[in-house]
Amino acid sequence: MRCRVCDAKEFEVAVDLKKQPWGNHFLTVDEVGKEPLYPLRVIYCTCCQTAQLDYTVPKEVMFSNHTYLSGITQSLRMHFQEIANQVDQTFFWGKPMKRVLDIGSNDGSQLFYYQQLGYEVLGIESSVRTAQIANEKGIPTLNAFFNLSTAETIQEPFDVINASGVFFHLEELHSVTAAIKKLLKTNGVFVVQFIYMKKIMENVAFDQIYHEHLLYYTLRTIETLLQRHGLSLFDACLSPIHGGSIIGYVGHIGTRASSDRLRRLQKEEEESKCNELGAYHELAIKMEQLKAQNLEYLQKARQQGKKIFGMGAPVKGNTLLNYFGIDKSLLDCLVEKNPLRKGLFSPGSHLEIKLEDELASPPDIYYVLAWNFRKEILKNNQHLLEKGVEFHFPVYA
Repeated sequence: MRCRVCDAKEFEVAVDLKKQPWGNHFLTVDEVGKEPLYPLRVIYCTCCQTAQLDYTVPKEVMFSNHTYLSGITQSLRMHFQEIANQVDQTFFWGKPMKRVLDIGSNDGSQLFYYQQLGYEVLGIESSVRTAQIANEKGIPTLNAFFNLSTAETIQEPFDVINASGVFFHLEELHSVTAAIKKLLKTNGVFVVQFIYMKKIMENVAFDQIYHEHLLYYTLRTIETLLQRHGLSLFDACLSPIHGGSIIGYVGHIGTRASSDRLRRLQKEEEESKCNELGAYHELAIKMEQLKAQNLEYLQKARQQGKKIFGMGAPVKGNTLLNYFGIDKSLLDCLVEKNPLRKGLFSPGSHLEIKLEDELASPPDIYYVLAWNFRKEILKNNQHLLEKGVEFHFPVYA
C-alpha cells in the first residue's frame, strides 16, 4: 500500500492488535458468532511519520448504517456548544449571513449550536438513520459521503467547516481535503478535531485504535496532509474531550499568522519524541502490561462472586474487550443509554446490551468502557457510589 498522507511505500509495524471484528457492528442475535474479522494493525510511514491502519474496511460497511449518536452524552453537547461559541466570538462575531458546514454531522448536535448563533447550517452525514434524526430535529442534513464530488454539488462556500472526530476516518482522504479547500471561504476557518496520538501514548488509550480510525495524527503529520492541499494550521489547543484531542484551526496558506499556543504545542510534541517509531513500540509494551492488570482485576472479582456490568458500548470498548479477551465469563452484559443498541450484542465478545433505565438492579462493579466521560459518569451515578457500587476505569485519562 501507499501512505495515506504522502504516498510513500516504506512502513514499519507500530502496534498490532491482531484480527478483530469491526467494532461498530453491534450484532443481532442471529449474527452472533458470524461476524467477519479484519486485521487491526497500525503501521508507521518512515517517510512522513504518519501512523495509520494498513487494512481498510470499506466506508460503505462502516458508515452507511452506524448506531452512534453524538447527542447522547451531556459532556459532548457542552463541548460542541463551547466550540461554536468560541469560533463565532473569535472569528465571525457580528458578521451577517454566516454559513457553516459539518462533515460527518451525525445527529446535528454540533450544528444545533451554530444554528442558535444565527448561522445557516448544512450537515453531511453518511448514516441513513442518523441523517434522518438530524433532519427531524430541524438540522438540514444531506445523506451522503463527503468528498470532492459531493462538494461540487454545493453552490456557496462556507465561513466555517467543521469536522469533529471524523477527519481520521477518511478512506477518501485527499478527495475530502481538496473538497474542504474548495468550499472554504478565503477568510474561512476549518475546525478539525482529532484524538491526539501523543495523548493516546501517554494514557495507554490503545482502545482508540479501531477500524473506523484509519489515521492517528500528531500536529506534524496532519500539517503534512493539509499543506499538500494549500491549507495550514494557524492555531490549535489541547482539549480533554475523548481523553485528549487537538482542536485545530486551519485556513488557506498565508491567510493567518501562527499563534503562540500552536508553536508551544508543536515544541512540546517534538520534545516528547512521539513522532518516532520507538514511541509506538513503548506503547505496545504498556498495552500488554495493562491487559495483564485488567484481567487479574476482573478474574479476582469473579472469584469473589461479584456481578460485573460493562458501562457503555462505545466502539473503542470493543477494541479493548477483544484485545484483552474479555467475554461473558468476566462481564454479565453491557449497559447503554443509546436506544439504537438495545438488545444487540457486542462484536467478538458477544455481550448483550441492556438499557440503563431498564435494569432491575445495579451490579457490584461497573467496568467503564466509556472512560472518556469519567467525570459525567461519576457525577450521574453518585447514588450508586453511595450504595457501594464500584466504578472501575480500565483506562485512566
